[in-house]
Amino acid sequence: MPEIQEVLPKYLQIANYLRDEIIRGDRLPGSEVPSEREIAADWNVARPTASKALDALRQQGFVESRRGSGTYVRELRTSPRARERLERAKQHGTMYSDHESVEFLKTEVVDGPAHVTDALAIAAGSRVIERKRLIKNDSAGPIELSTSWFPSTLAERAPRLLELSRIHGGTGAYIGSITGRSPAYARDQVCARLASPEERRLLRLPDPAAVLVYWLSVYDADDSPIQFDEAVYPQDRWSFRQEYPIAQ
Repeated sequence: MPEIQEVLPKYLQIANYLRDEIIRGDRLPGSEVPSEREIAADWNVARPTASKALDALRQQGFVESRRGSGTYVRELRTSPRARERLERAKQHGTMYSDHESVEFLKTEVVDGPAHVTDALAIAAGSRVIERKRLIKNDSAGPIELSTSWFPSTLAERAPRLLELSRIHGGTGAYIGSITGRSPAYARDQVCARLASPEERRLLRLPDPAAVLVYWLSVYDADDSPIQFDEAVYPQDRWSFRQEYPIAQ
């Protein structure tokens, strides 16, 4: 169990931990969350602190109480952000929950689109490795169309990038083990646009349909790009939640 930190109040740290489990899909809608007694024992905190943690989750809309039964995860139309997926890869060796499946659609070397070569800081028109996959939820169907791009110079040194399968621990850790360039930080950019015909087909969307597009650029300690990801979410998966301290 994680240790208590001093950055946020204890009850918020507990609430945030449980919230992240829900967003990642580790706790499914309808499943019971730990009781006040269990939280107090697991986190070594007082019962009032555990109660405040559950109250915070209720106020945020993540859980609901059922009289005489317990506290349960509500049905959410949210998707894990890149941050949650990266954290899950570090903790569990995979970016996906047990309730998600991944279908690899393409892993090949292609001519890089302009926005991809710009993000990777390589010459326009350069060849890049493209890894495209469709992520599905057991109960909701397709929830994300995700594509990762890498410089084609990695094709020989990191051949698993061209395999139609998951890479245990994530691509960042795999590339780092080969090149010595490990991810140091990431930068996100989010926008909305109309879905392309391929996106409508794969995500089972009507025509026309809007999608949320999430760009993620991963950099090493020298500020050089390692990879560029684009995640496309259907119109009913637009809800992203984030909570962070504000210095007084």
